[in-house]
Amino acid sequence: MRMAPTFLVVPLLAAAALSGCTIDRSEPIALPPAPTGLERFYDQRPEWQSCADFGGADDTFAPNAECARIEVPVDYADPGGPTAKIALSRVRASGKKIGSLLLNPGGPGVSGLTMTGVGSGTPLAERFDRIGFDPRGVGASQPVIACLTPREADAERAEPPTDNDPAGIAAAEADNRDYAGRCAERTGTDFLEHVGTREVVQDMDVVRAVLGDPKLSYLGYSYGTRLGAAYAEKFPDRVRALVLDAAVDPASDPVAESLRQAAGFQLAFDGYAAQCTEDPECPLGTDRAAAVARFRALVDPLAERPAATTDTRGLSYGDAITGVQQALYTDDLWQVLTLGLDELRDGRGDTLLQLADMYDGRREDGSYDNTQDAFNAIRCVDDPRITDPAVAGRQDTEFRIAAPFLDDGRGTGAAPLELCAAWPVPNSGNPHRIDPPGLPKTVVVSTTEDPATPYQAGVELAAQLDAALITYRGNRHTVALVAGVQCVDRAVVEYLVNLTEPAPGLTC
Repeated sequence: MRMAPTFLVVPLLAAAALSGCTIDRSEPIALPPAPTGLERFYDQRPEWQSCADFGGADDTFAPNAECARIEVPVDYADPGGPTAKIALSRVRASGKKIGSLLLNPGGPGVSGLTMTGVGSGTPLAERFDRIGFDPRGVGASQPVIACLTPREADAERAEPPTDNDPAGIAAAEADNRDYAGRCAERTGTDFLEHVGTREVVQDMDVVRAVLGDPKLSYLGYSYGTRLGAAYAEKFPDRVRALVLDAAVDPASDPVAESLRQAAGFQLAFDGYAAQCTEDPECPLGTDRAAAVARFRALVDPLAERPAATTDTRGLSYGDAITGVQQALYTDDLWQVLTLGLDELRDGRGDTLLQLADMYDGRREDGSYDNTQDAFNAIRCVDDPRITDPAVAGRQDTEFRIAAPFLDDGRGTGAAPLELCAAWPVPNSGNPHRIDPPGLPKTVVVSTTEDPATPYQAGVELAAQLDAALITYRGNRHTVALVAGVQCVDRAVVEYLVNLTEPAPGLTC
């Protein structure tokens, strides 16, 4: 049971220094009243401390970061029931403060505690406390979503692909039921039922209040755009500023989203292949039209025999595909991908295995963060399930057509039902268009050749929010303040600090 990569942790690249942005438009100090029955959660104050006990000993946190946990109800309909703790990180504003800027890298299931480095060297660092957070069930928040042990995760990654014949479909669906059962046993269904976007946006409002902000300023990437849009829908009167980069369209159903993403990854692969095949040493050859066939010739044998690695695990077929997709998230990794494919041509798989480990959250000591388990759990409560075998078969067929570089040749017109069909708790979200009344002007950033959240999704989200759209022409997933693109960064900083709308039709 392997899930195709969907959204990605944001690479925290240093942004270029920006100037200007000196107007203070702080909101009044008075906070909105807490919802009835939730006063004790809204009235708490974080106790900030060292981040060492939050996973900060490896110097991944920004300098001067401090961490805390706050309490929230597991079920907002039962505020007197069990509670969870949300992990927060903070880097204080260095100058005259507007308020807090809440940051989320996406996923779903990715830790956000190290996000406080975003905006370093810009006026955001002067004017905002930059706040990272781990959504409920994720990272340093408590409790955590837990499904597989490290040994089980390694074993799952090593599994060869199954044929889409009746026996293979039955085996894949049995694996899904087994995985779902382990999640239910190790996490608990009472908590699993309440880890979705519906609850996280309510947690975000508690975070806003405990930080002392009358309205929310927020920068979210990838799945973080879904959180931002859902917050805007539920609390439009509590929004000061939203920047949503690499958008998820809230109206897109899971099948349409997966096919749109398949086409996005094919576009990224084609872009990589066009660049690589210009080099006579390209592992895909020099004929761009033959690049997919050459790629399949490299990876298909792994289904029968993993490639050798210095790590005794070897490179499985599934890890090779995951590693390639990891590298396709940004053209910054295309040279690394070439190295990995060169190694594979020589029968070795170290670089692609490292890329797969990066995606799957495997640490050098063999332990894992809980990104993948959290991704599965959150996705399965956020979206409706595909329970019709005919729909699953059509989706598989159309996915292979949309992304031929990912087609292993095992398609039959039938396919196993995906993991969420076996999930032990009901979904709490459904695709729908949003139209938040009274929402102030917001900003959506969308990249023309984004593989994971294709450009059109940003266009559609901007239309639903009546947001300003910034278009970036490039090959990457997420750009604002993480890629050094000053045209984008200046507009985003000016908006967040001064609430100045980007120029209409801004394209960078």
